[in-house]
Amino acid sequence: MGEPVVPGSTITGAACLELFESQATSRHLDLAARRLGSARRGYYSIGSSGHEGNAALAAALRTSDPALLHYRSGAFFVHRARRVPGLDPIRDVLLGVVAAAADPISGGRHKVFGSAAANVIPQTSTIASHLPRAVGLAFAFDRAARLGVSSPWPSDSVVLCSFGDASANHSTAAGAINAAIHTAHQAIPMPILFACEDNGIGISVPTPPDWIEQAYGHRPGLRYFSADGCDAVDALTTASTAAQWVRDNRKPGFLRLRTVRLLGHAGSDMEAAYRRAADIAAELLRDPVLATARLLVESGVVTPADVLDRYADLGRRVAATAEIVREEPKLASAAAVIAPIGPSRPALVRAEALRAEPLPDDGRSAARNRADRATSRADASHRTNTNGAATQGDPVTLAQAINDTLADLLARDRDVLAFGEDVGRKGGVYGVTKGLQKTFGARRVFDTLLDEQSVLGTALGVALAGFVPIPEIQYLAYLHNAADQIRGEAATLSFFSDGRYRNPMVVRIAGYAYQKGFGGHFHNDNSIAALRDIPGVVLASPSRADDAAAMLRTCASAARVDGRVCLFLEPIALYHTRDLHTPGDDGWLAATSRTEHVEVGRARVYGDGTDLTLVSFANGVPMSLRVARRLARRGIHARVLDLRWLAPLPVDDLVAHARATGRVLVADETRRSGGVSEAVCAALVDAGFSGTLARVTSEDSFVPLGPAAGTVLLDEDRIDAAARALMGPAAQRAPSEGAATAATDARRAEARRSGEFDSGTE
Repeated sequence: MGEPVVPGSTITGAACLELFESQATSRHLDLAARRLGSARRGYYSIGSSGHEGNAALAAALRTSDPALLHYRSGAFFVHRARRVPGLDPIRDVLLGVVAAAADPISGGRHKVFGSAAANVIPQTSTIASHLPRAVGLAFAFDRAARLGVSSPWPSDSVVLCSFGDASANHSTAAGAINAAIHTAHQAIPMPILFACEDNGIGISVPTPPDWIEQAYGHRPGLRYFSADGCDAVDALTTASTAAQWVRDNRKPGFLRLRTVRLLGHAGSDMEAAYRRAADIAAELLRDPVLATARLLVESGVVTPADVLDRYADLGRRVAATAEIVREEPKLASAAAVIAPIGPSRPALVRAEALRAEPLPDDGRSAARNRADRATSRADASHRTNTNGAATQGDPVTLAQAINDTLADLLARDRDVLAFGEDVGRKGGVYGVTKGLQKTFGARRVFDTLLDEQSVLGTALGVALAGFVPIPEIQYLAYLHNAADQIRGEAATLSFFSDGRYRNPMVVRIAGYAYQKGFGGHFHNDNSIAALRDIPGVVLASPSRADDAAAMLRTCASAARVDGRVCLFLEPIALYHTRDLHTPGDDGWLAATSRTEHVEVGRARVYGDGTDLTLVSFANGVPMSLRVARRLARRGIHARVLDLRWLAPLPVDDLVAHARATGRVLVADETRRSGGVSEAVCAALVDAGFSGTLARVTSEDSFVPLGPAAGTVLLDEDRIDAAARALMGPAAQRAPSEGAATAATDARRAEARRSGEFDSGTE
């Protein structure tokens, strides 16, 4: 068994036999999944038959190399898991097929190939969506080593990212591979092996036989390899060469593994309806399991009877395990299903947010100690050298507060990274990250490609490797180019891994409308409907400097403590706003403090009016405060509730302040359809609010250029008119200095006694 399986090869008979057993096991798992499905006990039948050559990839790599796999990677998973003590790939895969709660990776939520012990990171079925994350993870190895950040993987690891030939045409794949080449071109290590398993067809759409080589075989900066996945010796030899080249050179490689697709796309697929019988028969002749068996027999490693016995024995083991797992309990309650989504430990998050000392040093890294000393020196001068805030406690703008808080986080914790388009040398389009790269260095504050999928993919990857990333999306409208990286990747990882993997991050997004002199839809987008319904994602939206600082600190802590994915929506028009009521009043400046913390899902109230509650957020808050002053001249006393958190909504605070006045007007700068006000009104109705309720919003429109924007956006006059309409005929009279009624006085006195109100600036 220790001799080469073919003359001149370094592949031994023993190694080839191990590959065969993994391939045969994977084939039997596919067949068992079909049988379980027919018996209504199995729920997943996208198989790996014909792709069993990917077991060679598992053999070529270390078990410590992270793998982000194509959904036809059964043989890879079996072979990797067999090399890890304590794992049983047959049982693990079948538990996923039957959606058993005991499934060791997803807990019965989905059939995925994943294992924390085997360093297989579970992926969704969305084609190519995992490639940006894989690139980010490969980027993280060297960065972690240089910054002294503890990572789950050795610094000389290689990332394996596999996908199909149809996925290779997806814009996400093209962008990720381009990002890997671009990164390596700048002499930044990028140890990733892209493995395209080319079976020549995407469901029913053929891929030209030479297309993958034409598209990727001649790319400068991308080392190309090709192997026959139906030939075990060629596959293992080439995969080993490719993996070692990537490991040695720390540059991206691309391996085309030519495969076949047997048994159709999935259990419900009748491929005879769109493929010729001759083509199906030709692919059966290339069956990789049969090819490996034939090789073993012809080389004298085993006899025909022996190989048949091994195959049959594996089939019996799979069938016996299938009979056992089909009776395993399933998830039986909504609470059990959603348990990994958005874990929340407010007390721990608060303690983390208020932590003043750096992360403890485990003493293992000289690089870590150097990094800590460098950031300590840098932090001493940052505050006076960037946006002009002289000392802690001076009133600052929203932009200054965010800049200072980013500096605090970077100075305190070596594992924080800030990056995005124009974030580094320029300091952001609006100066929000000004001076951070100079202070903390280009390894921690850096520019990225102008590709939002790559920005978010970098965050997804480095988060897996032990960092707390704070990426920036330059404009809200640009996020929609890459929304699946949030919706399909970031938000689902803990769900598909039952919390075993997580990707903590705080995504800063400049958004909303009302910019002066820089208009149009792409820089004034006010649509966040696509973000609000993503399970587990925190959506923060501060309006004032002190809240921005405290909420950003809370988001970073929620990411670190609970692994939360936080989206931090920053109102562009308020970045540099100083005044509230009159020019020069500095009424919208606020002092920040490192000891402030805002709990996720808690609102802020301005004033204690008992006639009306104005509910708003972001740009709507200062508008509502100015309207409240107008209403006061008419004898209408309003309080303004700043939601601050759009997901989860601060329902308890909302209901309390709605009941305090009995009248609610929601001033919503987003669109009427799908806007925030819909959720606010629904929350009040669900809570049994019986008072008067109305909303005023922007139009269902894109934001046009120039003065025309004012025709579709919410403004103070609209809020004022809606408030007076809500209050009834008496509110339409001219402003009066008349005294409040006795009932109003009583309600106001009760509100003051409650102690729950923050009077803010009003």
